[in-house]
Amino acid sequence: MKTLVIVSHPSFEQSTVIRTLEQVAKQYPGAAVRHLEGLYGSDPSRIDVAEEQKAHEGVDRIVYLFPIHWFNITPMLKAYLNRVWTYGWAFGPEGNALRGKAMQVVVSAGASEQTYSHQGLIESTMEEVLTPMKASALYVGMRYLPPLAFYDNMGPTEATLAAMRQAFSEQLAA
Repeated sequence: MKTLVIVSHPSFEQSTVIRTLEQVAKQYPGAAVRHLEGLYGSDPSRIDVAEEQKAHEGVDRIVYLFPIHWFNITPMLKAYLNRVWTYGWAFGPEGNALRGKAMQVVVSAGASEQTYSHQGLIESTMEEVLTPMKASALYVGMRYLPPLAFYDNMGPTEATLAAMRQAFSEQLAA
């Protein structure tokens, strides 16, 4: 399966989890990895829309890899979706470039899984927090796969990182 992995992290140099998972994706056969901040910094006006749209050609699955950022996607990922998923390309007349492709969201969160529950502090599950990604995928005709979420990621141990690498590798191979 050909996979496009879109990585975003507003403080990538400080990230342990997303950097680790990006390395897994880079080693996966058939995967192309595009790190938004690495390509464009934090300036959405630098996003090369034509190049990003071209990167979606011929892939079966698109993985969005990012940390939950104030219970949302990262600012650069939001800007990316706003700029790249254009009318006539992703949706609207003739806009079917993403139709039939699978969307997989892979996220890290500093808070516990309990925090992301109806009994937790935010009274919302991770699936509910990611509803805009699901809605976007369905709107453009993608298949939305269940998200893969990693919790309690403030200073993970090597054993925890190894488990994350394994889980993400298995997800990519599915």
